[in-house]
Amino acid sequence: MAHGGNNNRAIEFPDLQGYKTLVCDLHMHTVFSDGSVWPNIRVMEAKKDGLDVIATTEHLEYQPWIKDIPHPDRNRSFELATGFAKNSELMVINGSEITREMPPGHTNAIFIKDANKLMVDDPIDAFLEARKQDAFIFWNHPYWASQSPDASVPVDQVHLDMIKNGLLEGIEIVNDTTYSNEAFQLALDHNLTILGTSDIHDIIDWQYKIPSGGHRPVTLVFAREKTQSSLKRALRKGQTVVWFNKKLIGKSDFLIPLINSSLSIRSASYIRNSTIVHVVLANNSDAPYILRNQSKYDFYNNTDLIMVPPHGEAIIDVRTIDKKRKFEMQFEVLNALTAPATHPVFRILVRPKQ
Repeated sequence: MAHGGNNNRAIEFPDLQGYKTLVCDLHMHTVFSDGSVWPNIRVMEAKKDGLDVIATTEHLEYQPWIKDIPHPDRNRSFELATGFAKNSELMVINGSEITREMPPGHTNAIFIKDANKLMVDDPIDAFLEARKQDAFIFWNHPYWASQSPDASVPVDQVHLDMIKNGLLEGIEIVNDTTYSNEAFQLALDHNLTILGTSDIHDIIDWQYKIPSGGHRPVTLVFAREKTQSSLKRALRKGQTVVWFNKKLIGKSDFLIPLINSSLSIRSASYIRNSTIVHVVLANNSDAPYILRNQSKYDFYNNTDLIMVPPHGEAIIDVRTIDKKRKFEMQFEVLNALTAPATHPVFRILVRPKQ
């Protein structure tokens, strides 16, 4: 779990049983490709946001500032960011963006050992070299309007072959301020790891209005421990949830446990001389959970919609008609998705004091 101390902009979600929740932004740029800032700014922003992991993913082929900042070593951004993150809890991963026309489009290779060896003519050779370095490779913004004017995901046989041959392991369903149902469905259909990234080029605070309560999109990765090897294993197993625009998106295997770890009954007791249970539902995460009642009980103080604020609580007065030793509450989580247009269901057992 990322801890922000006194810095309330830090992104915070609970750990799951047996897993650490690592807050990751695995796609970003600096002046070493087409970004606007030096690598130390990316590190400082990540620290402020309580991130556990960032990946340096400069474009290999697109270098608009190369005349001003010549760097024959494409690992230089990573080396600088690593130095700036020294003596902090931030983990920096070496990566590169393989920047090609569609197909295959833009992809990120992270956990690479040498970015220079990926600079080859044939894009498939670049992927093969990344795989040789045991990189984790994912498809960037596959619905990007600059390469797909109608924002669809233009799946080609090239992509299907890459998936089959282990050269494409994940896909961004969220990039910057954009989201794609098609990319999400493609991830589900082909068992690709679901990712959300900032792809930040300018200033995080400006892009996501963080001083006004916004947040950058990130991938929550559920790893056994905070090491590069454990993180890579978790990514390869698809153990992720995306946090985007106050919404959670991911496969049910980890999204539902994350919701269950976030919400709990703080207290429950019958109001005196009534069959109404005063329930305090607490939230220990950054998500403002929006819940629609699907229980067989209705409420004395609310409609069927409840919002549990981040790191706060909601009071629900439940009409049980007769007194019960225990009963189940069930909600559809409206600001979470386990598939396009599919919301998970949260269930919790209430044991009221009599």
